[in-house]
Amino acid sequence: MLCAVSSNSLAYDKIKNEKPPRPDPWIINGCEIKPKTVCPNADFKHADLAQADLSGADLRGAQFTRADMRGINLTGADLSGADLESADIRVSKLINTKLISANLRGVNLEFARLKGANMSYADLTAANFEAAKAYKAVFVGAKIINANFSEAKFYYANFEIARMQGTKIKFAIFQGAFMEGCVGCPHNW
Repeated sequence: MLCAVSSNSLAYDKIKNEKPPRPDPWIINGCEIKPKTVCPNADFKHADLAQADLSGADLRGAQFTRADMRGINLTGADLSGADLESADIRVSKLINTKLISANLRGVNLEFARLKGANMSYADLTAANFEAAKAYKAVFVGAKIINANFSEAKFYYANFEIARMQGTKIKFAIFQGAFMEGCVGCPHNW
């Protein structure tokens, strides 16, 4: 015996992956999530910041451990000294973002746009830059251990005095990159 079922009677006739709308104002641990916000040392550990616009924000020393930051806009933001360990920052804009001396251990920057980003003296241990575009990015003195640079574009990037070890560079492009004093960098790229 066949049973006719209408699409209206199915419990899961359409699956949606939409997030509920953000509150207005959007505040996390006392910090308003908006462009040019000033929240140094803010606590965003495990926070959902996906698709947030924090362009031009002052977030120096902030805690972003394991935060969901997919699709975030951090253009011109200052995250110097911030802790972004294991944060998910895939498909995001970090154009001219300051990440000086930041903890970027295990961070996922897959497909991120990092034009002019400054990661000088940052810890990039086990960071994932797969297919990222880091045109003119600065990695002066950075610690790049067991990172994934596969298919990333580092046109005219600065790796001066950086330390690179065990990093995957398959199909990565280092055209015009400055590598003076860099230990382990692909000088013969």
